[in-house]
Amino acid sequence: MTRCLRPARRALVLALAAGLLGLAPSSAEALPPVRHVFTILLENEDASATFGSSTKAPYLAKTLTSQGQFMPNFFAVTHQSLGNYIALISGQGSNIDTQADCQFFQDVAPGTIGADDQAMGQGCVYPKAMKSIADQLVEKGRTWKGYMEDMGTPCRHPALNSQDDTQTAEPKDQYAARHNPFVYFHSIIDSPLCAQNNVPLERFPGDLRSSATTADYVFITPNLCHDAHDEPCVNGEPGGMVSADRFLQTWIPQIQASAAYREGGLIIITFDEAETHDASACCDEPQFPNTPNNGGPTPGPGGGRIGGVLLSPFVRGGSVNQTAYNQFSLLRSTEDLFGLGHLGYAARPGLRAFGSDVFDPGPVSLTRLGVKPGRFRSAKKGVGVARKKRRPLGAAISYSVSQPATVTFRVQRARAGRRKGRRCVKPRKGRRGKRCVRWVAVPGSFYQQALAGENSFRFRGRIAGRRLTAGRYRLLAVADGYGGASKRGVRGFRVVRR
Repeated sequence: MTRCLRPARRALVLALAAGLLGLAPSSAEALPPVRHVFTILLENEDASATFGSSTKAPYLAKTLTSQGQFMPNFFAVTHQSLGNYIALISGQGSNIDTQADCQFFQDVAPGTIGADDQAMGQGCVYPKAMKSIADQLVEKGRTWKGYMEDMGTPCRHPALNSQDDTQTAEPKDQYAARHNPFVYFHSIIDSPLCAQNNVPLERFPGDLRSSATTADYVFITPNLCHDAHDEPCVNGEPGGMVSADRFLQTWIPQIQASAAYREGGLIIITFDEAETHDASACCDEPQFPNTPNNGGPTPGPGGGRIGGVLLSPFVRGGSVNQTAYNQFSLLRSTEDLFGLGHLGYAARPGLRAFGSDVFDPGPVSLTRLGVKPGRFRSAKKGVGVARKKRRPLGAAISYSVSQPATVTFRVQRARAGRRKGRRCVKPRKGRRGKRCVRWVAVPGSFYQQALAGENSFRFRGRIAGRRLTAGRYRLLAVADGYGGASKRGVRGFRVVRR
């Protein structure tokens, strides 16, 4: 939809967007208006193997890094899997049971709250008072969904105080509860929201059809074959990074083509942990109070270097960010984007969140401005379908922008002029000089809130309620977004009588 309105300056646009979206800046840096965050977590790979020259995942390691930002120094916080998943949505450090992937589904006991808001004791199902980012989003009036491949039944988890029967994959069921962090919080599994929001992956395409049905925070877990955990897989697939790469090739283009992503999305692809030989850490990660060793079976302070890739209209394609981040950093960054408080270790003083090192897209690029057809009749007020054998009413304006932006359009009309030095001026009696064309602004303007990528709308040949009369014109377009204003786009057209 377009409207006749004077365009706001960039600072005002960003301030209003930040206020409406509840954005909170990290430090003094203004964050982009990210509306949807998509997190995809893969399994058990070192950054050097995933992104090295002999990678088995060329789509992730080469294609996606060229489209977004590669973070070689992204670290897991523990071994083994479950502790990292829980850290990523709650800021909780692991305990001995979560490091063992919760073979027995039981409450964390005694569950009292210690320093850094850590739940004290052993077990893996956190007390109702212990919150996750899902709870934060609901309290803020925002939405979340966890999509789990092969899950079958929504909110599927073992019965409390029972053995976890999803630890081993079956040919027709490769779901693992330990890779679904939401079911380890009583605040979620004791609520009807669990069945509504923690659902099988097969529901994702339907939700992705519109921005309104796409959750603000989306967490995607592939099955044990497609997350690279198993190699080979029980169903005959190759597994490992070969199958994980195919999974990404299936789902990433669907997300990128969605309105939710194009209006301001962020995709994060990373891993739960490195191979168990690497228990390195970053970011001043503390020693967790409920385990003698953060590295679990491997002596060390963390879960190893895993790497990650970020995709967004607000991220510069092909960039490499050497800054060290971990899963607590990612939680803090996501909370900042949604204007939330910080949970657990994500609240530690000095922990770095994503800033201008990540969100640096540069000025908006506006390209492929078009007016089709290039000759058309302007519409009288209330005029509908054009008569046969006459030029069409109005034209389609199309263009492409590199990031979400406010695109302002103005129209100029060609008028006869005379050269006066380097200028083309209005002709006067007795004025000499070569004839030239001068462009005179038509009063008024109109704008469109554009999504990243291709955009189009119908222009009826009317500006500020006035009809363009027959003549030669040109359309001027400037896009203004988070990264700054674009260069001016220009496209000529003619308005005809018949």
